[in-house]
Amino acid sequence: MLKYFFILFGLFITTLIAQEDKKQTLALPVGSSLQTSSLAAYELDSVAIYHQIDSIITNGIKNKAFPGAQILVAKEGNIIFHEAYGFHTYDSVQPVALNDIYDLASVTKIMGPLPAIMKLVDQGKLDLDTPFSSYWTPWKHEKDKRNITLREILAHQAGLEPYIVFLNKTLKNNGRFKNRFLRSKPNKRFKNEAFEGIYVKNNFNKKMYRIINRSAVSAEKKYKYSGLTFLIFPELIAQLTGVPYEQYIEEEFYKPLGMKTFGFLPNRHNFLNKIVPTEMDTLFRHRLTQGWVHDENASLLGGISGNAGLFGTANDLAIMMQMFLQKGIYAGKRYISEKIINEFIRVQYPQNDNRRGLGFDKPLLDNAKLSLDTSYPAPEVSPESFGHSGFTGTFVWADPKNQLVYIFLSNRVYPTRDHRNLYDLHIRSAVQQVFYRAFEKQ
Repeated sequence: MLKYFFILFGLFITTLIAQEDKKQTLALPVGSSLQTSSLAAYELDSVAIYHQIDSIITNGIKNKAFPGAQILVAKEGNIIFHEAYGFHTYDSVQPVALNDIYDLASVTKIMGPLPAIMKLVDQGKLDLDTPFSSYWTPWKHEKDKRNITLREILAHQAGLEPYIVFLNKTLKNNGRFKNRFLRSKPNKRFKNEAFEGIYVKNNFNKKMYRIINRSAVSAEKKYKYSGLTFLIFPELIAQLTGVPYEQYIEEEFYKPLGMKTFGFLPNRHNFLNKIVPTEMDTLFRHRLTQGWVHDENASLLGGISGNAGLFGTANDLAIMMQMFLQKGIYAGKRYISEKIINEFIRVQYPQNDNRRGLGFDKPLLDNAKLSLDTSYPAPEVSPESFGHSGFTGTFVWADPKNQLVYIFLSNRVYPTRDHRNLYDLHIRSAVQQVFYRAFEKQ
């Protein structure tokens, strides 16, 4: 009898060790690349998770929050969930696929200019607390801007105007193009293509810069979201590096990271991936916008900007967010120092009720105490977490404490930007919450 006891005890210990080894294989080396895994590998209730996500997304499609969506979740560098739902449009012709390319809208801000700025701060070519006018010299002549720092700008603490509709400068009252700014055919002075058959004057960007330089600044320094300087950053990055902005971020980040479809102007590439459409534009383009940036300001810059314009897949986004999560390392290569990453993802002005990091969005300051319908994002995310949302219906979030990356992609602006049920139904936060609660049950 004693013999059998030792045999059973030995089998029990062996099983425990095997289970422990199985779990340990999930913990990837520091700075490694993303791997494909599963919910089951983390002993999560797959049936319950799929049921809850299906319910949230189906309700969203039913209520015209979006015609389709895509969700990717990675835990400790392991992609444990990646699913597509619905269709590109409400006519249910083109199903959403896992390798679809999306217009990322304002997610561009943390995927384009921000990593470049982080690297330049790392190299000492930019200083967060030096007046921005030291680098962008036209601001030296603007009394209300000359002392604004890059830190204040990136934390949306500078009092800058939120947005300027530059499209108004290019259209007549009857909606027709002003010939001095827009043409239907290219020539040597109109080379920048805003859309198929719409060409912008080459130096229109300088007009935009002048208007931004002269724009109003609030005397009260408090949180006020502004995307204006993200229209300037590409030019600044080019000046500081001696390399065109688009080329710099591609060579320094996208290519070495292995982001295969990531970049501007996807129509110029022969990707086999489908590009998800955005809005049926009745104001400017007068047709469905697909493969061209939805944001009008970015389009007037020829589609290459810092505020919007990037396109990519969920997998591409997950790579960059995982690099941020791993404090600047990915696949064994360091892109940004840990010190700089930590500084940029930190809340900068909590004393002013400003939740923002540097460029990155952060949870509401009292987020954990809030309900799902008042929180941002899900109440369960850690205060250390960070990310950004996009106007077209995109959302990326990384949580260093919980080692979670969450990607939500949709085209909520189809067929019109008036569709706001993505926000009203709190869909992105609700989906995010499902995964946090699943891990809490373990």
